[in-house]
Amino acid sequence: MSKIGIIISREYTTRVMKKSFLLLTFLTPLLFVAMIMIPLWLSNIHDDTLKNIIVIDKTGLYHDALKSNDTYTFVFSDKPLDNFRKKEKTGNELTAVLYITADLSTKPNAVSLYSEKQVNVELKSYISGLLGDFVQKQKLAGYNIPNLKEVVEKSKTNVDISTIKWNADGQEKEGSAELALIIGMISAFLIYIFIMSYGSQVMSGVLQEKTSRIVEVIISSVKPFELMMGKIIGIALVGLTQFFMWIALTLIITAGLSVFMGGGIDTEAIQSAQQINMPGMQSGMSQSDTQSMITEIYKSLNGFDFFKTLVLFIIYFLGGYLLYASLFAAIGSAVDNETDTQQFSMPLTIPILFAIYAAIYSAQNPDGPLAFWCSLIPFTSPIVMMVRLPFDVPAWQIVLSIVILVLSFIGTTWIAGKIYRTGILMYGKKVSWKELWRWVRYK
Repeated sequence: MSKIGIIISREYTTRVMKKSFLLLTFLTPLLFVAMIMIPLWLSNIHDDTLKNIIVIDKTGLYHDALKSNDTYTFVFSDKPLDNFRKKEKTGNELTAVLYITADLSTKPNAVSLYSEKQVNVELKSYISGLLGDFVQKQKLAGYNIPNLKEVVEKSKTNVDISTIKWNADGQEKEGSAELALIIGMISAFLIYIFIMSYGSQVMSGVLQEKTSRIVEVIISSVKPFELMMGKIIGIALVGLTQFFMWIALTLIITAGLSVFMGGGIDTEAIQSAQQINMPGMQSGMSQSDTQSMITEIYKSLNGFDFFKTLVLFIIYFLGGYLLYASLFAAIGSAVDNETDTQQFSMPLTIPILFAIYAAIYSAQNPDGPLAFWCSLIPFTSPIVMMVRLPFDVPAWQIVLSIVILVLSFIGTTWIAGKIYRTGILMYGKKVSWKELWRWVRYK
């Protein structure tokens, strides 16, 4: 085995066998799945507590609007508001007091909701929906037009635009702009996390070996460039291993939970929750609507090229990581303590942070000048290009971006190797940017 291969094997095995790596690898998919499954599971748990709302209606117009149900009970009262402010006993535990002072059709803000605790959004939305529907019916009735309500309801139309993609053969595949946006942003964010975390690991690993003087023993057997490349590639393999394990474990856990939970979600519970939160809707999603929505999602997923995205994700992850990791390694070799690394790593973190902001704006306009140029500049292309890929970037732009990224990696590796060769055995000297430039020029 070559010397670089030995270093790669050492870096890979020592990091993969760490407890922190194992915990992060196995716990992250659990947390990710829990973020999705727990809210769905909680949606099946019903709150059986009956909530009592006292209604003081000075107008006497809204008795028919506020109907009690299994969750909320409305009790109308003629007593002054101050009586309830002084916690007068009502026989049941009081949740809130609804106080209406004027006709809401002419004065929409003439209603207040009093409570000892902060009123939750669900209660406020429910009452607001009931009163809003009632006022709307009043206004429609005031026009004295026969069947006006039915005409208005029939005139409401939700325009659903389906996006269809043509391939080179003219065949159609259904796509989704929303799905493309989500996948692009997740991919960009993952590359950002990997570059920052594993690039920092390279820097801290080099610094640790330097400060502990272990590097002096290692350099006696291998060249500084071989040591740097072995460390960079070894940690890159650790990142890829963790990434693929996250994907596999997430799929396994999701499939297992789906079987354990009976293979489905209580759509009736979700529908009833929607009706409570949005009572202005005449009806919730029916079973057929839910099935139709799931079918549309599957069609969008089938129209998306996951294999191409995964391959390019690996290419851009490796290209971006190798580009930044070589510079992080150079910084680790040039300094003697963690404090100095912050000074020299700041110029590297700024382009990465800018790439995230550029990716957010590029998601709105993936073919705009900001997205185009940032997907070619090597310090931002690994992140920004991942946002653009789901929107079918021309092949020549992808090839040009990868070529520039590879050439930039070769250039930064050459520069980093010059700094690494000199700085790895230098101790006790305060390094400046001018000094680093002198190291690069050494022959």
